[in-house]
Amino acid sequence: MPRPRILLFVLVLVLVRPVVAQGDKTDDFIRSELKRQNIPGLSLAVIKDGKIIKAAGYGVANLKLNTRVTPETVYRIASVSKQFIATGIMLLVQEGQLGLEDPVSKYLEGTPASWKPITIRHLLNHTSGIVREAPGFDPFKVQSDADVIKTAYPLPLRFAPGTKWEYGNTGYFVLAEIIRKVTGRPWVEYLSDNVFGPAGMMTTYPTNTKVIIPNLAQGYVDNDKLREAKFWPALRPSGAFLSTVMDLAKWDVVLYSDKILSDSTRRQMWTPTTLNDGASHPYEFGWELGSFRGHKLVHHGGGMPGFRAEFARFVDDRLTLIVLMNLDDVDRDAILYGLAALYLPIPTPPGRS
Repeated sequence: MPRPRILLFVLVLVLVRPVVAQGDKTDDFIRSELKRQNIPGLSLAVIKDGKIIKAAGYGVANLKLNTRVTPETVYRIASVSKQFIATGIMLLVQEGQLGLEDPVSKYLEGTPASWKPITIRHLLNHTSGIVREAPGFDPFKVQSDADVIKTAYPLPLRFAPGTKWEYGNTGYFVLAEIIRKVTGRPWVEYLSDNVFGPAGMMTTYPTNTKVIIPNLAQGYVDNDKLREAKFWPALRPSGAFLSTVMDLAKWDVVLYSDKILSDSTRRQMWTPTTLNDGASHPYEFGWELGSFRGHKLVHHGGGMPGFRAEFARFVDDRLTLIVLMNLDDVDRDAILYGLAALYLPIPTPPGRS
């Protein structure tokens, strides 16, 4: 029989033996992607059943200042902003102040005859036929949305309204202008009071804010040299906002409730677009619709000089992935679907249980 001292020694060894912690697969994956794609910085939030289960920052927010990325780092979210313009419109629909089938000409002055068939619905789901970018838009020139929109009036529509889907930004300038016309207030102010405030989103701002933001990320272009992206002073409704993964996580929680949008409104926003010929397209009201490995996906990405963003909701799984980055030339899908593979249940092969 082993002696008592030997047993005690063995027991001590077991108790004091260092426990090697298993590496976080998410951290390993993100760090490998930052290295592979030369991304300066990335913020991530993972939300499950309305609760944040992971929030992290990786890399550098500003290379010159060597500031580290955190979950509170503020980025330009580019076209992820479209869902907020759409939300503003749908709030006005809920209140009966406008209708989805209202013609645009009801709210805008001087619209050309070719625009008469265009409805608010066409603008929301990118089936209006209006050119992607109004020729008068200049990111370095501050001007009214109305003036930018008017520069698109002389141009022919790319197709008859409702006959085709084609992604664009000009339509969201028009929607923002309609919010201003209907409410009699700047659309940024309306969204702040009726969307961001009620959602508790205290670090979401228009890109032209005068507020000093201590956690603001510097955007970068050119993967090889990482040059600083030029600042755009123009406020573009189609890519209007700065935000953080933490604020967007708050918005995700709101989207499971009737706090801002009713259940019927949310369902409308996540139903595929129906074209005039009965065909459908997987986009509606500021959201792209899809799936990944059989999991229903409602999401939207965004990109502009210096920044990339992704807001992805696997609605049936009640799982949301929010990724903000300070580089524009990024393989966003590789990051999104790589993360999804880590958090979604692995499908059972046919014939197995």
